[in-house]
Amino acid sequence: MGNSVRRTIFKLSATAVAKKKKPGHYGDGGGLWLQVSTVGTKSWVFRFTLNGKAREMGLGALHTVTLADARDKAADCRKQVLDGTDPIEARGAQRLTSQAAAARALTFDQCAGQYIETHRSGWRNEKHAEQWTNTLATYASPVFGKLPVAAVDTALVLKVLTPIWAVKTETAKRVRGRVESVLSWAAAQKLRTGENPARWKGHLDNLLAPPEKVTRVEHHAALPYVEMGEFMQALRAEQGTSARAVELIILTAARTSEVFNATRDEFDLDAGIWTVPGERMKAGKPHRVPLSDAALALIKSSISDTGSSYIFPGAREGRPLSNMAGLMLLKRMGRADLTVHGFRSSFRDWAAEQTNFPREIAEAALAHTVESKVEAAYQRGDLLLKRSKLMQAWADYCARPVAAANVVNLSNRSAA
Repeated sequence: MGNSVRRTIFKLSATAVAKKKKPGHYGDGGGLWLQVSTVGTKSWVFRFTLNGKAREMGLGALHTVTLADARDKAADCRKQVLDGTDPIEARGAQRLTSQAAAARALTFDQCAGQYIETHRSGWRNEKHAEQWTNTLATYASPVFGKLPVAAVDTALVLKVLTPIWAVKTETAKRVRGRVESVLSWAAAQKLRTGENPARWKGHLDNLLAPPEKVTRVEHHAALPYVEMGEFMQALRAEQGTSARAVELIILTAARTSEVFNATRDEFDLDAGIWTVPGERMKAGKPHRVPLSDAALALIKSSISDTGSSYIFPGAREGRPLSNMAGLMLLKRMGRADLTVHGFRSSFRDWAAEQTNFPREIAEAALAHTVESKVEAAYQRGDLLLKRSKLMQAWADYCARPVAAANVVNLSNRSAA
């Protein structure tokens, strides 16, 4: 390149650039300028005219973009102007394209996390969010959690569902539904296109057997009520928060989450009543639980043992017991054949076979929703007084070293 050309477009040198101190613009030629600000900072700009309009485009600070780099950038800009393209608009479009590509590269796990966080406030309780997180982490994440959400296809969804479809059908149904929801959310966010590979109707229903034809009803493993006295004796010999929580579950026939998340302010110790807030109940309505003498003594003892707001605090500060605490306790006791939830079945069987309390009282004790509209219309109260007698009878039964085989002499009149 001749000297005349060099003088036209390469007017500055690295030494000259370093020495420039006075605020202003110093031309290198071909539209490239060194800009020195009033505070002494230096940067590069490209000035051009397109369609009769003068424009200026920043090319970066000197500490990042060298003179040689700036000349390369300016050369690219001149070519675009020669082709009639505005380099400022072209750069903006490229940034949008890059941002869109980055968004599409979000992994399934990242999308699942955002979906759960977005919907958390609309779910009944924190446990629901934990179930979503745990289910997807256990089954979906190992297969396609780290892949871009746009890459999840039917083959990958089937790889998750097929191994558990026949053996854990209910779980598999939940996994499918949750994967479908996350993928639908991703599509709405423009992170993927096309049909949802996890949808059931018109898609997976052609590839998997109908769940009702493969589902095997799985009852929660329950302790025969005739063994309850012996079991309670062993349970009360166990030390620790988990043992006391499971003991209260048995005495109140409550659900695991209701007891594990119980807080001090839910208990009226004078009245002997525990009121579970509606947001923690399966039916979404507050539930009053009459406390037997044994349950009341257990609560008073547990409250005095901890400064936590939770009756049964977990290992992590400010958190209740985890859902696995009860199962781990049963395993340590050598009763891995049981589930904590199964004690509700033990109570229900005992009430039906060993007492004359009416069915609706036992159902109310379990906080089961009355399905019959006619029955619900007549049963407007919560049968608290009658349930109080039932729960005391259950506590007395659980305290027996050896369960009696005869029907408990509790007539309908005594239960009334």
